[in-house]
Amino acid sequence: MKSHPEFTADLTGFHGTAPIFPLPNVVLYPYTALPLRVFEPRYREMVTTALAEERLIAMALLKPGWEHNYEGRPAIHEMVCLGRITADERFDSGEFNIIVTGIHRAVVVEELQKDLLYRVGQLELYRDFYPVDPLVNREVRHHELMLNFRKLFPKSRADSLFSQVLEAGIPLGVACDLLASALRLNLADKQMLLEELDVDLRSDLLLQKIRERLPAESTAPERNRIYPPAFSRN
Repeated sequence: MKSHPEFTADLTGFHGTAPIFPLPNVVLYPYTALPLRVFEPRYREMVTTALAEERLIAMALLKPGWEHNYEGRPAIHEMVCLGRITADERFDSGEFNIIVTGIHRAVVVEELQKDLLYRVGQLELYRDFYPVDPLVNREVRHHELMLNFRKLFPKSRADSLFSQVLEAGIPLGVACDLLASALRLNLADKQMLLEELDVDLRSDLLLQKIRERLPAESTAPERNRIYPPAFSRN
């Protein structure tokens, strides 16, 4: 298995638990940044506590049907992205603007029963898996992904940004996560890509999803292609 230690997050001191931030419309990937506006009291308390400790939050996607129990503990997808708050701004109202940067895939193996407004999970961390015998030529696949991605964002800031990514020689798994984060995929597809640990298979799935979008995206008005995204609201 090929490893990329330079892309391994420093989780020294991580005790295996983190607050869970479940949202119905967000999938976070490692090495990507997510701007959030935090206004619900339970999540304001969560952010306040996180900022006073390790600044870690596990971003989770709610499963369908969450609307019936949003104020309680609706079901989440077990594969989450552990992120760190890398920027924060608190307002007089107690609300926050924060940026959460993904650092590691993880699975919520157990939710802990604590006397808190927000949820806390016991996490098991998962690394990208690079088979010893690659299913694809990873260098060629990297170029395939980048070239097809550029067709979705012609003459935009994303083209310049991801040209730099292509030239940086980053691992295929990281490239997949960056591209998946930028694409306007449905939530089920985004979650599927988060859950695929085998990087070769993840690249297959991502390339398929990019190619599926090419006909529609190539005729979409340029003003509809926005990258990077604006702040999401909890």
